[in-house]
Amino acid sequence: MTPDLRIYNTQTRQIETFTTIEPGVVRMYVCGVTPYASAHVGHGMSAIVFDTIRRYLEHRGFRVRHAQNFTDIDDKIILRAAREGTTPQAMVERLIAEWLEDTDSLNILRATVYPRVTQEIPAIVAMVDGLIARGHAYAVDGDVYFRVRSFPSYGKLSHRRLDDLLSGARIEVDERKDDPLDFALWKAAKPGEPSWDSPWGQGRPGWHIECSAMCAAHLDGAVDIHGGGADLIFPHHENEIAQSEAFLGREPFARFWVHNGLLQLSDQKMSKSLGNMVRIREIAGRGLAPAFRLMVLQSHYRAPLTYTDDGLLAAENGLDRLRAAARAAAPNDGEGGAGAGSNVAALAAEAETRFHAAMSDDFDTPGAVAALFDLGRAINRHGASGGATADVDAARGTLRDLAGILGLPLSDTGADAADSDAAPFVDLLLDLRNQLRAAKQWAIADAVRDGLAERGIAVEDGPTGSTWSWARRDA
Repeated sequence: MTPDLRIYNTQTRQIETFTTIEPGVVRMYVCGVTPYASAHVGHGMSAIVFDTIRRYLEHRGFRVRHAQNFTDIDDKIILRAAREGTTPQAMVERLIAEWLEDTDSLNILRATVYPRVTQEIPAIVAMVDGLIARGHAYAVDGDVYFRVRSFPSYGKLSHRRLDDLLSGARIEVDERKDDPLDFALWKAAKPGEPSWDSPWGQGRPGWHIECSAMCAAHLDGAVDIHGGGADLIFPHHENEIAQSEAFLGREPFARFWVHNGLLQLSDQKMSKSLGNMVRIREIAGRGLAPAFRLMVLQSHYRAPLTYTDDGLLAAENGLDRLRAAARAAAPNDGEGGAGAGSNVAALAAEAETRFHAAMSDDFDTPGAVAALFDLGRAINRHGASGGATADVDAARGTLRDLAGILGLPLSDTGADAADSDAAPFVDLLLDLRNQLRAAKQWAIADAVRDGLAERGIAVEDGPTGSTWSWARRDA
């Protein structure tokens, strides 16, 4: 029996049993990219996280209505297009097409709908007008601001108090505002910038209002899961809650707020000023997009992830081992060891139980991936000892199925065939070495390790046991 699905809710700071507004349907909105530059691995990490969540929800039988926006008009877009001597629209079209290619390379399912700001102007204007009518917003000189103090529970997502925000935050001074904390819903047009008609004059939407309007237009106003990076909790998602619930006159706007941790490079945050951006295209060009997906899944989605090239190559080695275990075995006239098939069948059933227990516990992908690796090792051991039984083949099917739920296709594409063939025997040697170490046969155990090292296989001993990987390969 599959356990209840439990998800951490940023707003309540608790893990809660997942329920939906509409039985059997999940309305999921995830904040998308602002296409003013090529996407980097931080964007890729977030996309993989929410794709995996969606895949598991669909595996559980839910129909997922997944909306992910493109902020296709923004100060950064306008400035970048001007520097490149092109139009914002032309630049955005190119970068959206590039984004979809990038996400395809990461095996990310296409969203149900990709709303764009420039295509949602009527819905945005209607929402801003409604907020003014309800006393939650006001116009001044062609701009429109949300009146933060009109929403008493402002700060409930980030758990910040209004007075603390006022005293501790750097707030742009604008004497036209009723309160320094008020934020823009609509911006008056500036010369030479794209703009649209509105009751307050020519202008364009503020950043926060777009997501609220898109949820109203495409997901019936309220959502089951609202996702994005942890850096969006405040002010973006906090402002979304305020304007959406003030407009709808009900709460909650989102039942579950789900935020992924942030990605950094070694000990540095990725930054254009530091020149240390790693683009998704660079990884895909090296044939390592599937490895990057595994690298992300080996860390819990709420935890920060440190990207290193060594870590990426280690993930590729791990993926090779899973591919080797998932390959159909050649026909074997001999029988496996006594009970080999039934043993691996039991291990496959145990791995499947562990996999679902992990994924049902706040999408614990590290636990789910560990179950895959344990099953892969069991398959490789039986394969190396001649255990080509129906149960072993069934275990391979289980491994492929479970990996597929995580978006990890275990084909041999991109894997070295010789490496894949050798993996079961390396696992067998590592088991032998572990037995030698347990028997304190240190010299022979070291000889096995050294022999593997000479053949390009690195063995690492840790508190939970020994693991191996192919020595670093240039890619």
